[in-house]
Amino acid sequence: MRRIGTVLLWTLTLLFLPMAAAAETGAASDGNWGYALGSGLAIGLAALGCGIGQGLTAGNTTAGIARNPSAAGAMFTNFILGMVLIESISIYGLVVAYLLYAKIGG
Repeated sequence: MRRIGTVLLWTLTLLFLPMAAAAETGAASDGNWGYALGSGLAIGLAALGCGIGQGLTAGNTTAGIARNPSAAGAMFTNFILGMVLIESISIYGLVVAYLLYAKIGG
């Protein structure tokens, strides 16, 4: 239960940081709260999804290599390719967050 509370706290922190930045720059008075919330959601959800995906990929690759060490070379190549593709999704989320942050005058 304590872990859920910690995850919830960090999630809310990451969601509201762009909103605080919008309020600090005066963009909140312009009605741009939606862009600030969208910016936080874009990077937060992209990072969350990519973190889960990378963890599953690394765990399954490690388990596969442990079961069949002779196939480690082929698995490692696929592992690196999978990690690169997963990380590109996170970078897309960062780009979207920056674009939305630019809309609020950041």
